[in-house]
Amino acid sequence: MSVFSLRDIRKSFAGNAILKGVSLEAEAGEFIALVGPSGCGKSTLLRIVAGLDHADGGEIRIADRDVSQLRAADRNIAMVFQSYALYPHLSAGQNIAVPLAMRKLTGVQRLPFVGALLPGQRQICTDIQRQVAAIAASLKIDHLLDRKPGQMSGGQRQRVALARAMVRNPSVFLMDEPLSNLDANLRVHARGEIVELHRRAGVPTLYVTHDQSEALSMADRVAVMIGGNLLQLAAPQVIYDDPSHVEVARFIGQPRINLLPGKKDAHGIVQFGALRVSSSATPAGAANVTLGIRPEFVQFRAEGQGTLAARVERLEFLGSEVIVFAKLAAIGETVLAKVSPAEARGLVAGQAIGLHMDPSRIMLFAEDGRRVACAPVSAAMREAVHG
Repeated sequence: MSVFSLRDIRKSFAGNAILKGVSLEAEAGEFIALVGPSGCGKSTLLRIVAGLDHADGGEIRIADRDVSQLRAADRNIAMVFQSYALYPHLSAGQNIAVPLAMRKLTGVQRLPFVGALLPGQRQICTDIQRQVAAIAASLKIDHLLDRKPGQMSGGQRQRVALARAMVRNPSVFLMDEPLSNLDANLRVHARGEIVELHRRAGVPTLYVTHDQSEALSMADRVAVMIGGNLLQLAAPQVIYDDPSHVEVARFIGQPRINLLPGKKDAHGIVQFGALRVSSSATPAGAANVTLGIRPEFVQFRAEGQGTLAARVERLEFLGSEVIVFAKLAAIGETVLAKVSPAEARGLVAGQAIGLHMDPSRIMLFAEDGRRVACAPVSAAMREAVHG
């Protein structure tokens, strides 16, 4: 049973649909990364879940309770913002203590001087300081508790923001690109820290990012949003190997997937040069299809039968691998191949080459973008069809 769910969340601004009926469910302790290009609606969705914005329709449920109409303060949700949103005039310890003080102290008890005179206030403050010290020690920032945000590095501010979110023991964690302000090396290190903290807390987490490497490396499941629609929600490996829509395939993967135009004949066979795949699942009458293949399944072979004639445009050396950009002679489309430095040795711009694409690794997408089943054409099938 899910402990956090979104059902048909819709939102429009000035007549423009930003969210077009987004639904997802998260289990206890599950980490879901919400990924997509800028403007796809992922941050808007996060703000709606947090209660900072209101949906035009749909339902938000936490622990089988509808919280759609509750104030942000009543949802027991903790959010880590892209800017960290720390109070610059407060120390790290005071920033971490804010949600506890708001929850445990009355407005009068929070007043300076006056609050200290009220019965029970001192004990509550002592308990708050104990919780702050415990969470700071677990994040290894206990030596920073007296520093203000301006005296800390980006990585340290990020940890303080995480501590402030964790200290309140929320029902759901929301994170809005919390690593985008860190440099590349620190970002990689911080990924592991966030995943470890998430596992320790055991709370469902919705993590928004535009960085697909973050989503694929951190999440239990990845939700891909394009144009206000949630196109696929699945494990990272499934998202990469088995995208359900051409836009998911186009967005996920570095380097990008190769997408080539093709046509299905009356027998359900799609031919692209020497490459043939069959599909009986494409809609009747839908002749135009798109073939997709990841660059790691494109190989170099001697020009001739079974290959596609191409010419090398340029090479990108990335250390352990080389990305080769080659233009197909037949249609002028550029195809990417990911190979080892040894395989790329001797290749130069302008060189004529033959490309082989593994038919068993071909993906086929219908005109409406959805994935359809396909398989390599066997010799027997080819003979039966063409005689």
